Amino acid sequence: MEDYTPYIGQLFQEKTKYLRSTTGSPWAPQRTVARDISPKKIIPLPKPRFVKGLDFWQILKQRRSIRDYQTGSLSLIELANLLWATQGLTEGMGSPWYRTVPSAGALHPIDTYLVVNRVEEVPSGIYYFQVEDFSLREKKIGDFSRPIASAALGQEMALTAAVVFVWVAVIDRCRQKYRQRAYRYIYLDCGHIGQNLYLAATAMNLGCCTIGAFFDDEVNALLEVDGQEETTIYLATIGKI
Repeated sequence: MEDYTPYIGQLFQEKTKYLRSTTGSPWAPQRTVARDISPKKIIPLPKPRFVKGLDFWQILKQRRSIRDYQTGSLSLIELANLLWATQGLTEGMGSPWYRTVPSAGALHPIDTYLVVNRVEEVPSGIYYFQVEDFSLREKKIGDFSRPIASAALGQEMALTAAVVFVWVAVIDRCRQKYRQRAYRYIYLDCGHIGQNLYLAATAMNLGCCTIGAFFDDEVNALLEVDGQEETTIYLATIGKI
């Protein structure tokens, strides 16, 4: 007889369902979840400069996952454009902040870290993207191309990329309102961000490939996040083609 014991994935779907029989509201009052990033150095990013004259539908048609990169460096404005496309503010400086991507309740639980290998004016190292003032916050300096590639199951594109985007969920930023349902929304939010990066990279003639296969604990340790309340969800590589 087959074993029909629910697997983790099935349990996840079941435990995060909205049910009419559930007592009370499916969400809780929103509260602020503070972030404490104490950078060694702050690098202001230039104001994005948008590529004009590109047809949106053609960009959709051309989008591909590209894994082979040249050795050239990204310019700082190219990096700024990519960061703005993925999480740039589009309206307001209060709460909620509206960005280039949708997010459940406009809570935006996904933070962006960068493993910089070759970006002009930015030393190789690991950085945190501060959305509010559009800057990079230095976490540590050094060549982390091999550690991030090793953590990404040895995928060479993480070694040869000019920069690796690492998206980390700050769980309680969403969970404090949506409770267990938040875990669904977090993955959806990260997917929105990944697609925006693909489209922006395509418009800029850059290669992009997202990565869902990685050793979670190794990436979390590299970024110095706890893997519980802050945990890596998704990676993406960017490089010249």
